[in-house]
Formats: sequence, structure tokens, C-alpha cells
Amino acid sequence: MRMHFTAAAASFLLLAGVGVAAAQDVVIAPEQDTVIQEYVHKQPLASVEVPGVELSVGAALPDTVELREVPNVKYRYVVVHNRTVLVDPGTRKIIKVYN
Repeated sequence: MRMHFTAAAASFLLLAGVGVAAAQDVVIAPEQDTVIQEYVHKQPLASVEVPGVELSVGAALPDTVELREVPNVKYRYVVVHNRTVLVDPGTRKIIKVYN
């Protein structure tokens, strides 16, 4: 019985780790990235300051930060600390930081 529990626990931990890794690995097709960059360039936003938030992939933005839509793209964008970031609106996590 103990062996079955250990195997089940190990399987659960392995699958949980894969789920976390997959959530952070968002791949944007080059064509879609071009569309996003062109749209963001044509629709500039004022930069907002978000104290305590590091601009890195996987960091979450607070609900107080307004995310803007990119037509026909499921992600949103905002300019934080003078850098454009692409955000998953469901999790509010940064998926890409543009220079």
C-alpha cells in the first residue's frame, strides 16, 4: 500500500511541475509578434509606475493596472516603467517584455 501511495505522490508532483513549467512557457508565433509590435507602436500608451513589480516573464501585475486589448490577439499590453509588456489577461502574468 505504501508503495502505491509513494508512486502516486511522485506522479502528482511530476505532473504539477510540468503544469507550472507549461504555464510559463508561452510561445508567440513570429507573425503574431509582428502584429502585436506594429499595433503597440501605432497605439502608444502612457507609462505607468508599479512599485514592487519586477518586469520579468512570469511576474503578475496587480488588478489596478489597466490592460489594453490588441485586436485578434488573446493577450493584452501595457507600458510599465517605460517598457511595453504583453500580459495574459486571465492570470495577469507577464508573458513578454519588449525593449
